[in-house]
Amino acid sequence: MSKKLLLLAGPTASGKSDLAIKLAKKLNGEIINADSMQVFKEFSILSSRPTLIQTKKVKHHLYGFISVKKHFSAGDWLKQAKKKIDSCIKRKKIPIVVGGTGLYFNTIIKGISKIPEIDLKTRNTVRNLYKKLGNKKFYNQLLELDPKIKGRILPTDTQRLQRAYEVKLKTNKSLFEWFANIKSEFKDFEIRKIFIETPREVLLKKISLRTQQMFNKRCINEVKKFNSMNIKKSLSANKLIGVQEINDFLEKSISFEQCKDLINIKTRQYAKRQNTWARGHMKNWNKLYSKNFSNLLKKSLKVVS
Repeated sequence: MSKKLLLLAGPTASGKSDLAIKLAKKLNGEIINADSMQVFKEFSILSSRPTLIQTKKVKHHLYGFISVKKHFSAGDWLKQAKKKIDSCIKRKKIPIVVGGTGLYFNTIIKGISKIPEIDLKTRNTVRNLYKKLGNKKFYNQLLELDPKIKGRILPTDTQRLQRAYEVKLKTNKSLFEWFANIKSEFKDFEIRKIFIETPREVLLKKISLRTQQMFNKRCINEVKKFNSMNIKKSLSANKLIGVQEINDFLEKSISFEQCKDLINIKTRQYAKRQNTWARGHMKNWNKLYSKNFSNLLKKSLKVVS
C-alpha cells in the first residue's frame, strides 16, 4: 500500500468533521485533529470538538488531550501528528488530517524550523528594547544585527521583527538561516489536499446556527470552569472565541444578546482570515464545494483515488 495522506481543511463551520467521518468510513481511514483549539481537554463545546457520537463512528486522534494550563506549539502538534500518521500507516489505515489551523498544515507540507526555545529573559529583553527604541530605531538596529532580514520582513511587522531579533540574539544565527534548513518529514507520502470552499452566505448561516447550539449545550458553564482554573493570560486557550465575550456577559458589561452577536462577529472574522490564508498558502489545494453533501463526498473521493 502506498503511503497516502489526506489533508482536509476549510473555514470554521464548513462541515469538515462530517465529511472527514464519511471519508474515513469509505477509505478505511482514521481522523487526526489539526485545530489548535480542539486539542484542549477543557473546551469541547466552545471549540466545536467532534461529539462522542461522531468519535464512536471512526477513530479520532489528538482531540481534547492537552490541558489549557500547558503551552502547545505548532512544533508540538507536528511531533504528535507524525506519531499518529505513522501509526495509521503501520495499521494499513489512511490518515485524514482535519482542521482549520493553516499553520499546522504548513508544518506537514513544508516542515518546521528547529529553532531552539527562546527563554523568557531573552524575549523580555527584546520586548523592552522595542518599547524603548520604537519601531524605526529597533528596525535599523536589527538590520545591523541581522542584515539577512532586509527586504524579507516588513518594517511594520513588529511581531516578526522582535522574533528575528530574539532568534539572532539567542542562537547567533539569522531567522532565515534557520528557515533555509526546513524540510517536510512527509516527502515520501502521496499527499492529497482538499479545502472546503463554502460560499459566504452559506457559511454565515452555519456560523449563526453553531453559536446558538453552543449556548444550548451550556458553553457558559465551560467558561466558568475555565475561569476557576486561574490559568496564565499568556496561554493560547484564552484566545478561544467566546471566552472573553462570555466573561463580559458574566460581569454584566454586555447583555446576553450582545454576547451572542459578538461571538458570531468574531467567528465570521476568523472564517474570513482562514479563507484569506487559503488563498495565499493553499493555492494548489483542491477547492471543493457542493450544496449536496453526497456530491461533495463524491468530489472528495475523486481527489483521493
